[in-house]
Amino acid sequence: MSDTGPLQSLYRVQELDLDLDRLRAEEASIPDALKDARAQQERLNNALEDTEITLEGVEKQIRQLEQDLAGTREQVQRAQEEQDKNAFDARAQSQYGSRIQMLSERAEEMEEDLAPLRGRQRELAGKAADLRAEHRALRPTLTELETQDEARVQGLRDQGEGARQERASLVSGIDSRTVKEYDLIRKAKKGLGLVEIRGGRCTGCNVMLPVNVQQKAAQGKLPPVKCPSCGRFLARLN
Repeated sequence: MSDTGPLQSLYRVQELDLDLDRLRAEEASIPDALKDARAQQERLNNALEDTEITLEGVEKQIRQLEQDLAGTREQVQRAQEEQDKNAFDARAQSQYGSRIQMLSERAEEMEEDLAPLRGRQRELAGKAADLRAEHRALRPTLTELETQDEARVQGLRDQGEGARQERASLVSGIDSRTVKEYDLIRKAKKGLGLVEIRGGRCTGCNVMLPVNVQQKAAQGKLPPVKCPSCGRFLARLN
């Protein structure tokens, strides 16, 4: 391929673009170890959040039940005090006794309801503590993997710096409208905005080109000739 002419320069721009595409694809490709560590961190975060939400609900139930239990015990105590002061006959004693028994039974039921809730509270608190410990244990590994990936990405960007500089230099010598149209075609056509003519065919879509199209493309003038089938710029570069 010749090193002169606007289409030859544009073809070189495309080679650089394809190389930069490859580097960007590598940059976007997250290493499996980092991907797994991030997924594990997300799993732990989600599990911890769910556990803490459930624990908060259980603790709210416990607080409400403990408050109700304390209120019921106060009622029992007041009823006993009133019984001692005011129950002067068997009927009054019986009435107070019934009320005290009813309140005492209610308090016992609340205590029975509290037992499994407190057990659930301990279970959830233990699970949350275990999840936090797993998260802490994962953090150094994840930090190291993130650091390694940042270095990998920076290395790829450094690797492409020469190509970006060469591209900028080449583009500065090509008509800006041609470059803009090339960029649009390349974006729409999977990375290829300019293709060669070989054996009378467009190497982009393999269509046999009319002779007049081949002849015009061979002149290598701007604006470039487009393939009537796929719309890519055409060039005869050999």
